Amino acid sequence: MYRVEQADSFASWRKLISASFVPLAAEPTLPGPFRGQVGGRQLNEIGMMRVEAGTHTVVRTPELIGAGGQGHYKLNVQLGGNGLLLQDGRETVLRPGDLAIYDTQRPYTLTFDDDFATLVLMFPQHLLALSPQDVAELTAVRMGRGQRLAEAVTPFVAQIGQLLPTLDGPIGYRLAMNVVDLLSTLLADEVYSRPDQAADGHARLLRRIQHHIEANLADPRLDPPGIAAAHFVSTRTLHQLFAEAGLTVAGWIRERRLEHCRRDLADPLHAEVPVGAIGARWGLHDAAHFSKAFRAAHGDSPGRYRERMRSA
Repeated sequence: MYRVEQADSFASWRKLISASFVPLAAEPTLPGPFRGQVGGRQLNEIGMMRVEAGTHTVVRTPELIGAGGQGHYKLNVQLGGNGLLLQDGRETVLRPGDLAIYDTQRPYTLTFDDDFATLVLMFPQHLLALSPQDVAELTAVRMGRGQRLAEAVTPFVAQIGQLLPTLDGPIGYRLAMNVVDLLSTLLADEVYSRPDQAADGHARLLRRIQHHIEANLADPRLDPPGIAAAHFVSTRTLHQLFAEAGLTVAGWIRERRLEHCRRDLADPLHAEVPVGAIGARWGLHDAAHFSKAFRAAHGDSPGRYRERMRSA
């Protein structure tokens, strides 16, 4: 359901933004009256909110992070006014048409020096098809004008924000997932195009291999020897690359396959697709193995998980 909630004092604004996103500290930057508004909806795991308010500062402190809660990424698309985002030792000014990503599991500060409007997309970190290390390089980095993919993605996301009052059901969820997938592509392009990455050959090769795996998850023959051969390295080197990042090849393949299965099980447009067919679609053809692996990862059998998502 699309909801619009308003605050006519700063005390009520603090409560509203913490309830809408994650627990936050906030302070006004000017004395006097304050008004703010949050309008949006929850599309399964993805929240899309349009935020309009006056000048103030928002802080995600270490103490608030330490209180617990699931890790999310937040994407800000600046619609009006300017914002200043700080995270991971970086800061960036967001002007209308700019977007930036940040991590709720690490401290950040957002300051708005005038009336503003922004579209915020908040989603669990596992939905993004990039490693945390990749995303950590791009927090508080402005993407927008003058950048090839950002110039195409930003208007699309802003238009989806305008449709929020009418977006619901299966189509709303699918569009929200499309936005996350577009963001994954945009961030991957930014990582690859950063000149300071050229010197880190191992990290760059690992990213290429991970993207190769992502593109071939449906192939049941996907295995370390074939992946190594496709990248002209030995199988031993392949395993070493993943070990350096604290990963295993088999574990990464399994994790990505199960994530795609989980997304399909949660997708109302796939409600009539048999559970076994969803596993097979992502290279998990053994139904018993699929069910056991899924339960180990998500605490429920695939069928039970689907039922829980339907009733959520």
